[in-house]
Amino acid sequence: MSEEHRETGTGWPEPAEPARPSGPAGEPDPRPDAPDPDELSPLTPAEREAEAPPAEEAPAGEEPNGSAAGPVSRRLTSAGAMIGVLLALLGFTLVVQLKTTSTDSNLAATREEDLVRISSDLDSRERRLRQDIATLEDSQRQLRSGEQGRQAALDEATRRADELGILAGTLPAVGPGLSVRFEGGGKAISSTRILDAVQELRGAGAEALQIAGPDGAAVRVIASTYFVDAQGGGLMVDGRRLTGPYTILVIGDSATMRTALNIPGGVVASVADDGGNVIVEDREAVEVSQLHAPIKLEHARPVS
Repeated sequence: MSEEHRETGTGWPEPAEPARPSGPAGEPDPRPDAPDPDELSPLTPAEREAEAPPAEEAPAGEEPNGSAAGPVSRRLTSAGAMIGVLLALLGFTLVVQLKTTSTDSNLAATREEDLVRISSDLDSRERRLRQDIATLEDSQRQLRSGEQGRQAALDEATRRADELGILAGTLPAVGPGLSVRFEGGGKAISSTRILDAVQELRGAGAEALQIAGPDGAAVRVIASTYFVDAQGGGLMVDGRRLTGPYTILVIGDSATMRTALNIPGGVVASVADDGGNVIVEDREAVEVSQLHAPIKLEHARPVS
């Protein structure tokens, strides 16, 4: 009998137990009836975990199961690039904002208390400047108002002086009016007829008058002018002798003055009764150029 067979009590050889494969070296026997190495070990579970060898790390670029991590790596690279671009834009924006809001590098190192004081000083200066602007604008308005008032007063004074100068005979005048020519007949034109004509013309609104003779001698007629018959013929007007025929140039409303001269029993009719003739002509522009010397007042004074 072979050595692999054992003898039994029956005299027949007992079949040998089939061989069980053992696991890799260092691993427990996988057989169900094999004892658990952890149960045979005198170490506690925590000590066994501490003494366990570290797990092998997967090579770079590979997943723990050994496969390549290409798609994941590419996704991580794109996200990092996008984050870098956003950070660069944020930094550029901050730099531009700082340069825009502050051009003084010294303000960056200034204390908060100093910044508050500077802001308060700027506010105070702004208030003072606004007050100065308001004061200057008010002064400008007053000056303009005063200047306009002075100019208006000056214009009015000039206009009044011109009117008084024309009435006083110290200024020449021009305007629409009449030319009134007195021609004597068998009887010379008396000073009374000339004075009546002047009175009628003034009553009809005459503004400026002068009387002249045929030789061109003329006298400006004003409020104080007098008419006297001269010896040997002619007229004495304000001390100056004039010979006929006489011509009166007068500025005013021609229609009104003509009516005044032609009223029944008036100047024209009286001269006609004496054998003379009065020729009245309308003129669009009558020039009264003869001037009267200013009168020096001895007693009259303006009322203040």
